[in-house]
Amino acid sequence: MPKTNRSQQQPPQQYHVRPIISFYIFALVNLIAAAYAPIQDCDEVFNYWEPTHYLNRGYGLQTWEYSPEFSIRSWGYVVVHAIIGKFGSLLSSKKTVEFYFIRAVLALACAVCESRLFSTISKTLNPRIGIMFMVIMLSSPGMFHASVSFLPSSFAMCTSMLGATAFMDWRGGSKTALGIMWFGLGGIVGWPFSAALIVPFLVEELLLASITDEGLEVARRFIDGTIRSSLMLGLQIAIDAFFYHKIIVVPWRIVSYNIFSGSGRGPDIFGTEPWDFYVRNLLLNFNVWFILAMASGPILIMQYLLRAKSTTKYTLLRSAFFISPFYLWIIIFSAQAHKEERFMYPAYPFLGLNAAIALHTVLSYIGSSDPNTLIGKVPAKLKFLFVSLSVILAIDVGVLRTVGIVTAYRAPFQVYGSLQRPGVAKHGDTVCLGKEWYRFPSSYFLPNGMRARFIKSSFDGLLPGEFNEAKVGFGFFAGTWLVPPGMNDRNIADPGKYVSQ
Repeated sequence: MPKTNRSQQQPPQQYHVRPIISFYIFALVNLIAAAYAPIQDCDEVFNYWEPTHYLNRGYGLQTWEYSPEFSIRSWGYVVVHAIIGKFGSLLSSKKTVEFYFIRAVLALACAVCESRLFSTISKTLNPRIGIMFMVIMLSSPGMFHASVSFLPSSFAMCTSMLGATAFMDWRGGSKTALGIMWFGLGGIVGWPFSAALIVPFLVEELLLASITDEGLEVARRFIDGTIRSSLMLGLQIAIDAFFYHKIIVVPWRIVSYNIFSGSGRGPDIFGTEPWDFYVRNLLLNFNVWFILAMASGPILIMQYLLRAKSTTKYTLLRSAFFISPFYLWIIIFSAQAHKEERFMYPAYPFLGLNAAIALHTVLSYIGSSDPNTLIGKVPAKLKFLFVSLSVILAIDVGVLRTVGIVTAYRAPFQVYGSLQRPGVAKHGDTVCLGKEWYRFPSSYFLPNGMRARFIKSSFDGLLPGEFNEAKVGFGFFAGTWLVPPGMNDRNIADPGKYVSQ
């Protein structure tokens, strides 16, 4: 096979929506999410908002994962948000301003990644697929909360979008090293398991190397991307060494705990779900778009078999690699006993891409005017009405669920926000958390000087403790390296975490 000149594979395409306009639209919806989306996972509060609060405010709740004894959370990820929060605190002394400022920055960062992927889809595949991708991302409840979540899986979702953008866009030459760097960043700073999403793209690169004379060039790009990722890993190790006072590789510790921890440890002790958990969850968060995403593979095969003249093997092969990450992700995580909604976040953009490709293919078939086919005999107006109503219904269902989430689950923000009113609380007060401790929206919603404490309830697992606030003689952020009492990795309750009623 002749050498492939990637920069000349496809002619330039016109946008139906300019990239800057798509950014404004994504940013608007994400900022609404930043202002109104409830926190859906207590892990976000206790593993990320509370450590950030400790760095910026000097106190906060500490989970066992941040104990130097276990250290399976990286301070590098938290520090970035703490720095952002410091800028937000310049706007007001209210802690909630800092909270929402961090959320707003997350919203804008996600909008940048979404608009980049949108523009690449429009250029590389088809402008109509880009429009469909944007509609799916904007109208889905899943993206509404994932776009502003302070979670490594949300961070990995954003870096995966940038990684996919690099691998998909061959204009100007291959960007393999850049793609590896972005996926590496998501796996190192964010969530190590998210690196699995790069596999189909690497397979495509290796396949091209095997059938062209670009083998050495592909190897060079692989090495380049690996070096970039290694430099980021080195920086993370340095930051964690500063806080933990020891050399550790957090991504490896996360993988080790989740896969090799042995009996009585590991993710399964925090609950398990049946194999179809993600099917039900994604139907709620993406409704018909999830069905289309799952059907994208069979639809592409049918298109090739039934309309071979209009579908080249090259187009089929590239499309197959583009839709593979979502399939790979849902297979891997459906096979795990411990399941959580946030585990799907890195795959959300790929779900949207699969669904957009599938919808585009279906619409191309429905739009056929060939009188020799059954669909070609259906009046154009009737087909347009059917398609329009179907798409509008899918959008409406997604938007209504989003509204339902905001109106039904925003109570913690409102309840704890009332403590900010003058005369309600004073410095040194304590707010006690009982059996619904997991709804606590973080210390950012408590007045300055007020602390959260736990009282005995029906919950019998391990609750967070408090970061050590020692200062004199202990250097900076002593709570990050002093071993707290009563921590364990078996989810065994510690009586020391409770206060007397």
